[in-house]
Amino acid sequence: MMSLFLLELNWKELFLGHEEWSFLLEIILRTAIMFLAIIIGLRVLGKRGVKQLSIFELVVIIGLGSAAGDPMFNKDVGIISSILVFIIIILLYSIVTYFIGRSKKFEKLVEGSSICLIRDGEFSIDNFKKENLGSDEFFAELRLKGVSQLGQIEMAIVETSGEISIFYFEDGKVKYGLPIMPESLEGSLKIAEKEAYYSCIFCGYTELKTPGNTEKCSKCQKDEWVEASNKRRVT
Repeated sequence: MMSLFLLELNWKELFLGHEEWSFLLEIILRTAIMFLAIIIGLRVLGKRGVKQLSIFELVVIIGLGSAAGDPMFNKDVGIISSILVFIIIILLYSIVTYFIGRSKKFEKLVEGSSICLIRDGEFSIDNFKKENLGSDEFFAELRLKGVSQLGQIEMAIVETSGEISIFYFEDGKVKYGLPIMPESLEGSLKIAEKEAYYSCIFCGYTELKTPGNTEKCSKCQKDEWVEASNKRRVT
């Protein structure tokens, strides 16, 4: 049964669709032309369009990729029409970039603005809510930069490109803060067993507590805590 199916299978249509073998040479030519068009387009956009992708620039790159992709293998899409799309995208990019350089309000509207997520070792809760960023993902980003607890951080900022800029306290000024190692937030507590510094697992607010009920956080009104850490960064 299987062998009969394989015999009846149209191998040419499977690999080429409804095109002829000669179209493979045309695909090579189309791909080479569009590849050069992409290089020229990115060259015109400049290094900023490649190195620092804001939301606006990401849209431009996706637009160039879409315009270049179809004519590489689709016989019904002409190369000239795709080149025209390239020219329009680059022209629009140049116009928008011009106005971005002339107006801060327009720049903020198009590209957004940098947002401070951590200040003095604690979360800026209102700003953090504005970002579509989970705490586990954010902690992973911090750990990749050598951070083990929030008290090491004077300020952490999410740039318009999505990168996180971190400014650290000097070693002598490192504070007690919320530990962010994978196992650190397990076993949160509501009763302090000993006198120590404890951090709210929701906002990172840290204070010295005596044995007994930890009560609610004065900053966010949550009531789950973990023992804080004052570990310094190892650089």
